Amino acid sequence: MTKRAVALNMADLAERAGVSIATVSRALSGAPGVSEETRRKIRLLADDLSYAVSPDAARLARGSSGRVAVVTPDVSHWFYAAMLDGIVTGLRGTDLDVLLYEVKQERERRRFFSELPARRQVDALILVALPISDDERRRLDLMGVTVVMAGGTLGDHPHVRIDDVEAGRQATAQLVRAGHTRIAMINSTGTWSLEYAAPGARLRGFTGVLEEAGLEVRPELVVHRHWGSHGGVEGMSELLSLPEPPTGVVAFSDEVAFGALRTLRRAGVAVPYTMSVVGIDDHHLADMFDLTTVRQPVTQQGKVAGQLVHQILQKGDIRSPHVTLPTQVVARGTIGPPPGVRT
Repeated sequence: MTKRAVALNMADLAERAGVSIATVSRALSGAPGVSEETRRKIRLLADDLSYAVSPDAARLARGSSGRVAVVTPDVSHWFYAAMLDGIVTGLRGTDLDVLLYEVKQERERRRFFSELPARRQVDALILVALPISDDERRRLDLMGVTVVMAGGTLGDHPHVRIDDVEAGRQATAQLVRAGHTRIAMINSTGTWSLEYAAPGARLRGFTGVLEEAGLEVRPELVVHRHWGSHGGVEGMSELLSLPEPPTGVVAFSDEVAFGALRTLRRAGVAVPYTMSVVGIDDHHLADMFDLTTVRQPVTQQGKVAGQLVHQILQKGDIRSPHVTLPTQVVARGTIGPPPGVRT
């Protein structure tokens, strides 16, 4: 017999089976509290009537929206795009959908935390490397949903991150081991009024290695410029203008390093024979620039954040909600020993 295409809702199916709507929902979703005989009867009836459970209806029946909001400062930039790719990968195969919120401008970020448009629409919130104020954190707590930070920390909330102090240490140590004693850092500032944690942490790693090596941390050798390649251009130009420029430079990120390398190339400064440069990230273009860098697993951070959300929603509290992934040095061609004589 050909199955009938009948437009039914769960109430219709419950009436035909002679049971409650809640029983139908439990039977079709596999939830406990229904005898095997009743479950089999309802499933056979649903199959005979070509009834398909509405995902939204099933989620509402179990008190869940089945959605995760991802809040990111950008969707096109390499770092954030890689993080988003990881989050989607981590949630693949689950019954969770993703709502994406881009808060590129300061006013957009403030509006999101003021209005909380995701309230009552999601079961969880993933923030991607997003600095927030204490007041904004309190507002998030009012949502009463799972909050996970990817690429940073947020109080006691679950998070996935790297150790930025260690990344700064690893980058600086490469220059110290190569014999450099005049080492500079081009650090970064964000676009918002709130400070990112990473620049301060990487600077602590930088200064820590120099102090341990008995090298002076000279204020003029630490410059702060806007995050990105243009900041690297400006930062390296300032360092080259010093009466005694450095012989090695730690860049806050690979993109800052790309800008620094452009300035050196245009100034005719040979890398690594006159100036050595190391970045942090292992950006997908780092190999093309032959840049020595410290790799951070960006996509993996996103993937683990997505998996954390799913585990928490499935099991409640989990054993290890705070995850720190390792970084590692990728040696290429932009680091060498310092020149014997500077000209």
